[in-house]
Amino acid sequence: MNPLIDNLLKEEEKKMEGAIKAFKDELGKLRTGRASLSLLDGIYINYYGNKTPLNQVASLSVPDSKTIAIQPWETKFITDIEKAISVSDLGLSPVNDGRVIRIILPPLTEERRLELVKRLKKMAEQAKVVIRNIRRNCNEDLKKLEKNKEITEDELRKSLDEVQKITDLFIVKVDEVAGKKEKEIKEI
Repeated sequence: MNPLIDNLLKEEEKKMEGAIKAFKDELGKLRTGRASLSLLDGIYINYYGNKTPLNQVASLSVPDSKTIAIQPWETKFITDIEKAISVSDLGLSPVNDGRVIRIILPPLTEERRLELVKRLKKMAEQAKVVIRNIRRNCNEDLKKLEKNKEITEDELRKSLDEVQKITDLFIVKVDEVAGKKEKEIKEI
């Protein structure tokens, strides 16, 4: 195969892998019935004038499946951490004992589970859109190569088919990842 086409296809796959990774990272923030430290990934506090991620100012742990424990390295920041968690859109209620903040995850209601599944489907669709945009850009690049006479019309046709095959594989990956997460959300 033409090295120009090869490079484009490899680049496309790399970008699609990145899209899958970003999708998985986003899903980590989606609350299931289980305690997970990734829930706190979007929490930042003002640490000596800098917006700092929670995991860089405290020790985080999951002592059991329903609890997250946060032990700040400096106890003077405990109220800032508690406040940051309370005002986040996670709907979590931190409990502060002066040294450690505990978050007990309440069981999800059926209504909340359905809401999370709906949000999950929206996130999956966004990931698919990203993958399709990568496909579109790759196809445009291939057509430019053909227009500039760097590849033949046959090579263009074959490579467009290959791009579609790669895209289909990644769309299936998104569905698989979303399916696993949906199962987690629906698990009681």
